[in-house]
Amino acid sequence: MTTADSIWLRPERASRGPAPGYDRDTLASAGVDLADARGLAAVTMRAVAEALGAGPASLYRYVTTREELVELMVDRAHAEIRYPARTGDWLRDLLALARESRRVTLAHPWLLDATATRTPLGPNTVAYLEHALAAVADVDVPTRDKLEAIAVLSAVVSALTRTEVAQARAGKGIPEWQQAQAAYLAQVAAGGEHPHLAAAFASTGTDSESVDALFTRIVTGVLTGLLRAG
Repeated sequence: MTTADSIWLRPERASRGPAPGYDRDTLASAGVDLADARGLAAVTMRAVAEALGAGPASLYRYVTTREELVELMVDRAHAEIRYPARTGDWLRDLLALARESRRVTLAHPWLLDATATRTPLGPNTVAYLEHALAAVADVDVPTRDKLEAIAVLSAVVSALTRTEVAQARAGKGIPEWQQAQAAYLAQVAAGGEHPHLAAAFASTGTDSESVDALFTRIVTGVLTGLLRAG
Protein backbone atom coordinates (compact mmCIF):
# COMPACT_ATOMS: atom_id res chain seq x y z
CA MET A 1 0.00 0.00 0.00
CA THR A 2 1.31 3.42 -0.92
CA THR A 3 0.68 6.58 1.04
CA ALA A 4 -1.90 7.69 -1.51
CA ASP A 5 -3.96 4.52 -0.87
CA SER A 6 -5.04 5.57 2.63
CA ILE A 7 -7.21 8.61 3.12
CA TRP A 8 -5.86 8.89 6.67
CA LEU A 9 -2.32 9.43 5.37
CA ARG A 10 -3.34 12.28 3.11
CA PRO A 11 -3.72 15.87 4.31
CA GLU A 12 -7.35 16.88 4.73
CA ARG A 13 -6.92 19.88 2.49
CA ALA A 14 -4.54 20.67 -0.33
CA SER A 15 -1.72 23.08 0.36
CA ARG A 16 -2.79 25.20 -2.58
CA GLY A 17 -6.07 26.57 -3.82
CA PRO A 18 -9.04 28.11 -2.03
CA ALA A 19 -10.03 26.99 1.43
CA PRO A 20 -12.52 24.09 1.28
CA GLY A 21 -16.12 24.77 2.20
CA TYR A 22 -16.47 21.53 4.16
CA ASP A 23 -14.31 19.02 5.98
CA ARG A 24 -14.21 15.24 6.22
CA ASP A 25 -16.33 15.13 9.35
CA THR A 26 -19.06 17.15 7.65
CA LEU A 27 -19.11 14.73 4.72
CA ALA A 28 -19.10 11.75 7.07
CA SER A 29 -21.96 13.15 9.15
CA ALA A 30 -24.06 13.76 6.04
CA GLY A 31 -23.38 10.22 4.87
CA VAL A 32 -24.26 8.78 8.27
CA ASP A 33 -27.54 10.67 8.34
CA LEU A 34 -28.45 9.32 4.90
CA ALA A 35 -27.48 5.75 5.79
CA ASP A 36 -29.40 5.89 9.07
CA ALA A 37 -32.52 7.04 7.26
CA ARG A 38 -32.37 5.06 4.02
CA GLY A 39 -29.65 2.43 4.25
CA LEU A 40 -26.09 2.26 2.96
CA ALA A 41 -27.14 1.87 -0.67
CA ALA A 42 -28.68 5.35 -0.55
CA VAL A 43 -25.29 6.89 0.15
CA THR A 44 -23.89 8.10 -3.14
CA MET A 45 -21.60 11.00 -3.90
CA ARG A 46 -24.52 12.81 -5.52
CA ALA A 47 -26.87 12.19 -2.59
CA VAL A 48 -24.34 13.43 -0.04
CA ALA A 49 -23.56 16.46 -2.17
CA GLU A 50 -27.27 17.28 -2.43
CA ALA A 51 -27.64 16.94 1.34
CA LEU A 52 -24.86 19.49 1.74
CA GLY A 53 -26.20 21.79 -0.97
CA ALA A 54 -23.11 21.27 -3.10
CA GLY A 55 -22.29 19.85 -6.50
CA PRO A 56 -21.14 16.19 -6.68
CA ALA A 57 -17.83 17.18 -8.21
CA SER A 58 -16.98 19.25 -5.14
CA LEU A 59 -16.83 16.13 -2.95
CA TYR A 60 -13.83 14.86 -4.87
CA ARG A 61 -11.77 17.55 -3.21
CA TYR A 62 -12.11 15.50 -0.01
CA VAL A 63 -12.49 11.88 -1.14
CA THR A 64 -11.54 10.11 -4.34
CA THR A 65 -14.16 7.34 -4.24
CA ARG A 66 -17.43 6.39 -2.58
CA GLU A 67 -15.49 3.72 -0.68
CA GLU A 68 -13.45 6.46 0.98
CA LEU A 69 -16.65 8.25 1.93
CA VAL A 70 -17.97 5.06 3.54
CA GLU A 71 -14.65 4.69 5.34
CA LEU A 72 -15.11 8.16 6.83
CA MET A 73 -18.66 7.22 7.83
CA VAL A 74 -17.57 4.03 9.58
CA ASP A 75 -14.98 5.91 11.58
CA ARG A 76 -17.48 8.65 12.38
CA ALA A 77 -19.90 6.07 13.77
CA HIS A 78 -17.14 4.44 15.81
CA ALA A 79 -16.53 7.79 17.47
CA GLU A 80 -19.74 7.12 19.41
CA ILE A 81 -18.21 4.19 21.29
CA ARG A 82 -17.83 4.99 24.98
CA TYR A 83 -14.83 3.65 26.86
CA PRO A 84 -15.48 2.92 30.52
CA ALA A 85 -12.59 2.86 32.96
CA ARG A 86 -10.71 -0.42 33.02
CA THR A 87 -11.56 -2.73 35.91
CA GLY A 88 -8.49 -4.95 35.69
CA ASP A 89 -10.71 -7.92 34.79
CA TRP A 90 -9.93 -8.56 31.13
CA LEU A 91 -13.13 -10.47 30.46
CA ARG A 92 -15.34 -7.79 32.02
CA ASP A 93 -13.51 -5.08 30.12
CA LEU A 94 -13.81 -6.87 26.77
CA LEU A 95 -17.49 -7.53 27.43
CA ALA A 96 -17.97 -3.81 28.04
CA LEU A 97 -16.32 -3.05 24.69
CA ALA A 98 -18.45 -5.70 22.96
CA ARG A 99 -21.62 -4.20 24.41
CA GLU A 100 -20.61 -0.74 23.22
CA SER A 101 -19.90 -2.08 19.74
CA ARG A 102 -23.31 -3.73 19.73
CA ARG A 103 -25.01 -0.51 20.91
CA VAL A 104 -23.41 1.59 18.18
CA THR A 105 -24.16 -1.01 15.50
CA LEU A 106 -27.82 -1.20 16.53
CA ALA A 107 -27.94 2.61 16.26
CA HIS A 108 -26.38 2.41 12.77
CA PRO A 109 -27.33 -0.98 11.25
CA TRP A 110 -25.72 -0.07 7.92
CA LEU A 111 -22.36 -0.64 9.66
CA LEU A 112 -23.00 -4.37 9.21
CA ASP A 113 -22.90 -3.95 5.43
CA ALA A 114 -20.12 -1.37 5.47
CA THR A 115 -17.82 -3.73 7.40
CA ALA A 116 -19.03 -7.06 5.97
CA THR A 117 -15.80 -7.77 4.08
CA ARG A 118 -13.34 -5.55 5.93
CA THR A 119 -13.24 -3.02 8.73
CA PRO A 120 -11.55 0.22 7.65
CA LEU A 121 -8.94 1.37 10.14
CA GLY A 122 -9.48 5.03 10.87
CA PRO A 123 -8.55 6.91 14.06
CA ASN A 124 -11.64 5.87 16.01
CA THR A 125 -11.42 2.25 14.92
CA VAL A 126 -7.78 2.21 15.96
CA ALA A 127 -8.83 3.64 19.34
CA TYR A 128 -11.17 0.66 19.82
CA LEU A 129 -8.34 -1.73 19.00
CA GLU A 130 -6.05 0.07 21.46
CA HIS A 131 -8.60 -0.25 24.26
CA ALA A 132 -9.17 -3.92 23.47
CA LEU A 133 -5.43 -4.62 23.55
CA ALA A 134 -5.12 -2.71 26.81
CA ALA A 135 -7.84 -4.90 28.31
CA VAL A 136 -5.86 -8.07 27.57
CA ALA A 137 -2.40 -6.62 28.19
CA ASP A 138 -1.82 -8.82 31.25
CA VAL A 139 -3.25 -12.03 29.79
CA ASP A 140 -0.42 -14.54 29.43
CA VAL A 141 -0.90 -15.54 25.81
CA PRO A 142 1.02 -14.56 22.66
CA THR A 143 0.17 -11.21 21.08
CA ARG A 144 -1.00 -13.00 17.97
CA ASP A 145 -3.61 -14.84 20.03
CA LYS A 146 -4.81 -11.55 21.50
CA LEU A 147 -5.21 -9.96 18.08
CA GLU A 148 -7.02 -13.02 16.76
CA ALA A 149 -9.33 -13.05 19.79
CA ILE A 150 -10.22 -9.38 19.24
CA ALA A 151 -10.90 -10.07 15.55
CA VAL A 152 -13.12 -13.04 16.43
CA LEU A 153 -14.89 -10.92 19.05
CA SER A 154 -15.73 -8.31 16.43
CA ALA A 155 -17.01 -11.02 14.07
CA VAL A 156 -19.19 -12.56 16.80
CA VAL A 157 -20.62 -9.19 17.81
CA SER A 158 -21.44 -8.46 14.15
CA ALA A 159 -23.08 -11.87 13.67
CA LEU A 160 -25.22 -11.57 16.79
CA THR A 161 -26.17 -7.98 16.02
CA ARG A 162 -27.04 -8.86 12.43
CA THR A 163 -29.46 -11.49 13.73
CA GLU A 164 -30.93 -8.99 16.18
CA VAL A 165 -31.44 -6.40 13.43
CA ALA A 166 -32.94 -8.95 11.04
CA GLN A 167 -35.39 -10.23 13.65
CA ALA A 168 -36.41 -6.68 14.57
CA ARG A 169 -37.09 -5.90 10.91
CA ALA A 170 -39.19 -9.05 10.69
CA GLY A 171 -41.22 -7.88 13.66
CA LYS A 172 -39.86 -10.47 16.07
CA GLY A 173 -37.41 -10.34 18.93
CA ILE A 174 -34.83 -13.06 19.41
CA PRO A 175 -36.78 -14.66 22.33
CA GLU A 176 -39.86 -15.00 20.11
CA TRP A 177 -37.75 -16.47 17.34
CA GLN A 178 -36.17 -18.90 19.81
CA GLN A 179 -39.59 -20.05 20.98
CA ALA A 180 -40.76 -20.65 17.42
CA GLN A 181 -37.64 -22.66 16.63
CA ALA A 182 -37.95 -24.61 19.89
CA ALA A 183 -41.53 -25.61 19.06
CA TYR A 184 -40.45 -26.96 15.69
CA LEU A 185 -37.44 -28.80 17.14
CA ALA A 186 -39.63 -30.35 19.82
CA GLN A 187 -41.87 -31.81 17.13
CA VAL A 188 -38.89 -33.09 15.12
CA ALA A 189 -37.23 -34.62 18.20
CA ALA A 190 -40.46 -36.36 19.19
CA GLY A 191 -40.47 -38.22 15.87
CA GLY A 192 -37.63 -40.46 17.02
CA GLU A 193 -35.56 -40.16 13.84
CA HIS A 194 -33.01 -37.77 15.33
CA PRO A 195 -31.86 -39.26 18.65
CA HIS A 196 -28.88 -36.95 19.10
CA LEU A 197 -31.06 -33.93 18.49
CA ALA A 198 -33.64 -35.28 20.92
CA ALA A 199 -30.98 -35.77 23.60
CA ALA A 200 -29.58 -32.30 23.07
CA PHE A 201 -33.05 -30.79 23.12
CA ALA A 202 -33.91 -32.65 26.34
CA SER A 203 -30.78 -31.38 28.07
CA THR A 204 -31.20 -27.73 27.06
CA GLY A 205 -34.95 -27.41 27.49
CA THR A 206 -37.22 -24.87 25.85
CA ASP A 207 -36.61 -21.79 27.97
CA SER A 208 -35.63 -18.72 25.99
CA GLU A 209 -33.34 -16.02 27.32
CA SER A 210 -33.14 -12.30 26.91
CA VAL A 211 -31.08 -10.80 24.11
CA ASP A 212 -28.64 -9.30 26.62
CA ALA A 213 -28.22 -12.64 28.41
CA LEU A 214 -27.71 -14.49 25.12
CA PHE A 215 -25.17 -11.90 23.97
CA THR A 216 -23.25 -12.08 27.24
CA ARG A 217 -23.24 -15.87 27.34
CA ILE A 218 -22.00 -16.33 23.79
CA VAL A 219 -19.37 -13.61 23.93
CA THR A 220 -18.10 -14.88 27.29
CA GLY A 221 -17.85 -18.42 25.97
CA VAL A 222 -15.94 -17.33 22.88
CA LEU A 223 -13.49 -15.14 24.79
CA THR A 224 -12.76 -17.63 27.55
CA GLY A 225 -12.21 -20.30 24.94
CA LEU A 226 -9.73 -18.17 23.01
CA LEU A 227 -7.94 -16.59 25.97
CA ARG A 228 -7.83 -19.32 28.60
CA ALA A 229 -4.91 -17.82 30.49
CA GLY A 230 -5.73 -15.14 33.04
